[in-house]
Amino acid sequence: MNILVANLGSTSFKYRLFHFDGSLATEVAKGGYERVTDYGKAIEDCLALLSAGGFLKSVADLDAVGFKTVFGGSLTGCVEADESVEAALLATADLAPAHNPPYAAGIRQFREKLPSVRRVALFETAFYQWLPEYSHRYAVPESWYQAGVRRYGFHGASHKFAAERAAELLDRSEVAEITRSLYQSGPRVVAGAPLRIITCHLGGSSSVTAVCDGVAIGTSMGLSPQSGLPQNNRVGELDSAAIPFIQRKLGLTIQEIERQLTNESGLLALSGVGNDLRDIRAAALAGNRRAEVAIEAFVYAIRHWVGAFWFEMGGCDALVFTAGIGENSAFIRESVCAGLSRMGLIIDTRRNDVSPIETDLTCCDSATKVFIIPANEELVVARETRRLLLAKPAAA
Repeated sequence: MNILVANLGSTSFKYRLFHFDGSLATEVAKGGYERVTDYGKAIEDCLALLSAGGFLKSVADLDAVGFKTVFGGSLTGCVEADESVEAALLATADLAPAHNPPYAAGIRQFREKLPSVRRVALFETAFYQWLPEYSHRYAVPESWYQAGVRRYGFHGASHKFAAERAAELLDRSEVAEITRSLYQSGPRVVAGAPLRIITCHLGGSSSVTAVCDGVAIGTSMGLSPQSGLPQNNRVGELDSAAIPFIQRKLGLTIQEIERQLTNESGLLALSGVGNDLRDIRAAALAGNRRAEVAIEAFVYAIRHWVGAFWFEMGGCDALVFTAGIGENSAFIRESVCAGLSRMGLIIDTRRNDVSPIETDLTCCDSATKVFIIPANEELVVARETRRLLLAKPAAA
C-alpha cells in the first residue's frame, strides 16, 4: 500500500511517500515546494517526480493521500476528506486562518487531479477527543459552549507519536499499543501503575500535553492555535479584557487587533529581534535584555504547563521534548528541567548537550526520565490513513 502525506502551508507544499508492507511503514520519498501559488501545478510536479524516481509506476499505484488537517470545529478524528471536510475547514477558517484555507484548497486540488485516489483527513484535534469535560471547558456561558467555545488542542499527531514512542522506551508496550490504536479502539483500562507522560512540542508553534495511560487528559492549547505558550509570532495566553482595553486605549479595530495578535506577537514581540529562537538566543547572549525576557517567558510558560500536568497526574514518568526547538535546543531543555531534583527529575547536563536521540537524558537516580523524540507527524497520518482504508474499503 502506498500513501502520500501532504503537508500544506499558505505558500508551501511538502510531501512524504510511505510504503506499507502489512503494518510496517517505510518512508520511500519526501520533498516539497516553497512559494507555491498554484497547488495544482505543485501536485503535478510532485507526482511526476515520484514517477520519474521510480517510487510510483503510475498514479494507479497510489492508494491514498493523507492530510494533517488542523481544525474542523466539531468535526474531528480520522475521516474521508470529502467535500464536507473542505466545507468544515472553510467554515472554521477564522480560528485557523493560516492553516485551514490551504488545506481546503489542497484537498480540492487533489480531488480534481486524482479523482480515483482516496483522500483522508486526520485532524490535529483528534488526539484530544477524550479530554475530561473539566479539562476542555472554559468558564463561559452555556450558549458559548454550545456554539463551540472550548479547549480543542492542537499538534495532536506529534504528541500522539511522542507519547507512543516514550511508552515503548519505558518498556510499557501495552500502553504504546493503546496510543497507537487509539482512534480505532478508544481508551482502555491499563493494569498496574498508570504511565504518566508529559510531551512538549516546541517549535515555531508550541504546546504541552499530558498523557495518562496513552490518552491525552490535558493540553496547553485551547480554542485555536493562537493559544497556550507564546508562539513564534502569535500571542499565546492573553486576558480577554486586553482586547476591549487596547481597542479603547489605542483606537484599534478588532481586525487590526487580531492581525497584531496573530502576526506581530509572541516571541517576535517580546524579543524585538525576530521570531527564530536561534536569533533570539544569540541576541540574549550579546546582552539584549528583551531577548533574554523572551526566552525567560517562553521557558516560564512551558514550566507552568508541565507543573500543572505533573500535579494533575500525581507525578511524571517521562518528560518528552520534540519538534524543532525541543529536539535541537539543549539550553531550553536544561532550563525547563532546572531545579526539579526534589520532584524526582535530575537532568544530566552532559547527556543533554550531546543530545542522543531517544536516550534518557537524566542521571541514574532520577525518578522521571527525559527523552528527545524526533517528531514524525507524517507517519501518524500515514498509519491512520491506512487504518481507515482497511476499515472502510472503497466501494467496487
